[in-house]
Amino acid sequence: MPIVSLMKGIERRTGLRMSQVLEQVLGCDPARIAVASGPNLALEIAREQPTAAVVASTSQETADAVARRARNAYFRTFVNTDVIGTEFGGVLKNLIAVAIGIVDGVGYGENTKASIITRGLVEMTDFAVAQGAHPETLHGLAGLGDLIATCQSPLSRNNTAGRLLGQGYSLQDVVKQMNQTAEGLASVAPVLRARAGLARGDAHRGAGQARAGRRDEPARHRPAPDHRRRHTEG
Repeated sequence: MPIVSLMKGIERRTGLRMSQVLEQVLGCDPARIAVASGPNLALEIAREQPTAAVVASTSQETADAVARRARNAYFRTFVNTDVIGTEFGGVLKNLIAVAIGIVDGVGYGENTKASIITRGLVEMTDFAVAQGAHPETLHGLAGLGDLIATCQSPLSRNNTAGRLLGQGYSLQDVVKQMNQTAEGLASVAPVLRARAGLARGDAHRGAGQARAGRRDEPARHRPAPDHRRRHTEG
């Protein structure tokens, strides 16, 4: 039976993604684990407004099985096998949404927000690909789609938290005022630690290549799975 993660975050102490935490704690086969993500604001889904989501698993069979059960007339589910990209899309977009909220709170306009969203997507993609994700995943529902919804919607907890910060409230005051968890606030530290780890790894590899008197070929992005025929049909 599949195990489905609906969580978007990184464990603070270990830096593990939520699917990795499930695998570690439950001691289960990772092929049983699926993660769901995408632009899925709960209130809009509750109002039965048309919504699309993505389900990812290292097992195509698991992803398909979950997707078949997570669909109806107003909720359409697509699948892929890029768990890393799907999870990091859900984590990183929250940080950008906090930044957009700060922009709103300060009073800046659409030029600033468009610049941050666009460049933010580039940074999200670079980070996730460095962790082993497919770049195309970040340009789909799990990345760009979720980013748009979270940055522009007043229903977004992370956007609200950022707006309060931009209006001058302290982090402690924002946490007290929020009735719900703003994941972006908690994700900043572990993401920065992960980024620092990547930078150290790059520096070590560069030093090793310099000592060896050579440079490796630049890494190529791995091709992403074909999403076009992997949505569930009615």
